[in-house]
Amino acid sequence: MAAQKQHNTIHWFRKGLRLHDNPSLLHALRTSRHVYPVYVVDLDWMRESKIDCGSNRWRFTIQCLQDLDARLRTYGSRLFVVRGRAEDFFKEHLKKWKISQLTHDIDTEPFYHARDEAVRKMADCMGVKVVNYVAHTLYNVERIIDHNGGTAPLTYRKFLKVMNEVGKPPKGSETATVEHFAGCTIPPAAMQDGKYDMLTLEELGMRCDHPAKFVGGETEGLKRLEEHLIEKDWIVKFEKPKTSPNSLLPSTTVLSPYLSFGCISARYFYHELDKIYAKAKNPSQPPVSLHGQLIWREFFYTAAAQVPNFGTMAGNRICLQIPWYKNSEHLQRWRNGETGFPWIDAIMTQLRKEGWIHHL
Repeated sequence: MAAQKQHNTIHWFRKGLRLHDNPSLLHALRTSRHVYPVYVVDLDWMRESKIDCGSNRWRFTIQCLQDLDARLRTYGSRLFVVRGRAEDFFKEHLKKWKISQLTHDIDTEPFYHARDEAVRKMADCMGVKVVNYVAHTLYNVERIIDHNGGTAPLTYRKFLKVMNEVGKPPKGSETATVEHFAGCTIPPAAMQDGKYDMLTLEELGMRCDHPAKFVGGETEGLKRLEEHLIEKDWIVKFEKPKTSPNSLLPSTTVLSPYLSFGCISARYFYHELDKIYAKAKNPSQPPVSLHGQLIWREFFYTAAAQVPNFGTMAGNRICLQIPWYKNSEHLQRWRNGETGFPWIDAIMTQLRKEGWIHHL
């Protein structure tokens, strides 16, 4: 039986910048008369959290948002790009838009938890139902931690053991289509509100002097993924250590930014690979296979969910504490590709211009 469309819902896009395998968005569309898709850019929170982004990353982010907005508009919807604190926006618009439901994906990193908890408490006080689903990771990382006795597996071998005991990741949800958006509208006044139009680099005081080598967004991410899935023999034989870090053209998939921003679903990628491996003789295995790369990603997300300060050295109990020396001149030369070591300088020049380098 179809869910009754009874809610006015804000769907809060965070990392899941896509319409395929987005279960929280599907829930919003199936249960609501009006759905307001929202993305929040909180520069103050980023500064407080020491999240520093360069122009290439911001350009990629904006391209992801532009693509998402364009896809939503084909269904008579749009993306509201909010500037400021999420709590401030929700405090005003839960009332203004008469919201009864808030949906979003689950973020695993501890530094998101305080923000999400503050928004949930506010929503509860205002009688707004909060619904969220796992979609950015292969598993609910809490399930992996529980299965391992309440602690995150901190070696890849241990993680593989737990993963094999738990079983394959669940398959992703269906893609949101015109049928899902039917009967689910945005009032005209909100649809035309220019206050929440697209973010720009100029607005951020940034510019990119070089063309984008990798364009952000679900459309480009799925295109890139499908191009790789056609090369079945390459997939079956893929071993990460055998890729070439000095190739002018990437010898890997370059899908990591699309996975990181949620333009493509890790679960979708995993199960498409699974179909190919199932028909192959002696395919490559984790940790070096493409499945292995997705498992590495899952391993680190799971560890980061439980280990405080996982992304930094200071205060991180599993990180080697190194007494780094400080030399601002040397650091600046490294950043600018001016060390005098050609290999290092070439890498840093590529990173500065293209926003990407081979991790090896």
